[in-house]
Amino acid sequence: MSLKEKKEAKRVNVYFASARVLKWKEEESLPGKLDRLLKKMNLPGRFKTDEWVAVKTHFGSVGAHRIIRPVFLAKVVSALKRACAKPFVTDTVRINGLDYLEIANQNGINHLSVGAPVILADGLYGRDSILVKAGDILGEIAVASLIHDAPAMVVCSHVKGHINSGYAGAIKNLAMGGVSASHRGCGWKCGRGAMHSIGEGKLFWDEEKCTLCYQCEEVCPLECISFDRQGKEKFQYADERCWRCGRCTRVCPGQAIVHEQADPEQFMQGLAEAAQAVMSTFEPGKVIFINFLTDIQPECDCMPGADVPVIQDKGILVSDDLVAVEQATIDMLLGSAPLPESAASDGGLKQGDDILLELHKKDYRTQIAHAQKLGLGSPDYELIRI
Repeated sequence: MSLKEKKEAKRVNVYFASARVLKWKEEESLPGKLDRLLKKMNLPGRFKTDEWVAVKTHFGSVGAHRIIRPVFLAKVVSALKRACAKPFVTDTVRINGLDYLEIANQNGINHLSVGAPVILADGLYGRDSILVKAGDILGEIAVASLIHDAPAMVVCSHVKGHINSGYAGAIKNLAMGGVSASHRGCGWKCGRGAMHSIGEGKLFWDEEKCTLCYQCEEVCPLECISFDRQGKEKFQYADERCWRCGRCTRVCPGQAIVHEQADPEQFMQGLAEAAQAVMSTFEPGKVIFINFLTDIQPECDCMPGADVPVIQDKGILVSDDLVAVEQATIDMLLGSAPLPESAASDGGLKQGDDILLELHKKDYRTQIAHAQKLGLGSPDYELIRI
């Protein structure tokens, strides 16, 4: 075998279906193509009869409608059922649990639409979790109990931008979405807030910069922030309940709220560590990754709104290698033309620019490189178009 053949033999298969529809047939639609992609993953040989399989997605938020559409989740569920597995669709709590289930239903994700139970992975209060060893940055992290205990998982990730990670795909979905907001024993310090914060993760308010727009109060998922409107409009927040999600700092127009946050490199290394902790609860080959390169908006699905996409829909990528599917996604986004009348065009970006990097000024490649270092996969892949 030649050196070239040896290198090619080591490459990981990543399967791709384009969003373009060139024939007016159901099987040539993007949902139809997803069926063909899933067949490439040999689900009957991968999952046991009656084996529970978590279908991990993001339920969205009030006003955040650019999530993975229910029709695609239903296709994944149907494929798993044909393989005789028992799927359930899940996410971790991003706001109070009952409210989050209502959000999922408003966004079209329910038992009737996807064909499987829709369940919160870390309970109604976001504290149902199990501590798992992580790396040097996190130490340990609270993996959502349903994801921890499930024998298999299909990770359905909506590719988009992100204020902290620059790029959000499968790694971010595992790290932030597979981890609880807090843990009964150590609060947010073992939850996803540990990736966002350093030290005590305190919030500091600068009265002189505050315009009293109250956006921080409105965006807080736990109603931790309040203003004494009867007095001198003093800022107050409930430190013991705060999840350190950072949404208040994100929406503040005057930068009046400062959060003790991890620096970008530390944050992204923490993402990779949390993803590795989640993956450590599964046996090899029991997790597959589906990246949806559709509705590629500039911000996370957690925010109460969704801006127009900055990059045209590309399609769907599927693999059982986390690093490979992320690398293939990034390679596909690079060189894309920015869509008109979007945040990308507003910023003067042009074809050939790294759009997500330029929008957020965060080197997202750090998370992928650190994931590779932690043994989560290989960036050497073979793209197979179906």
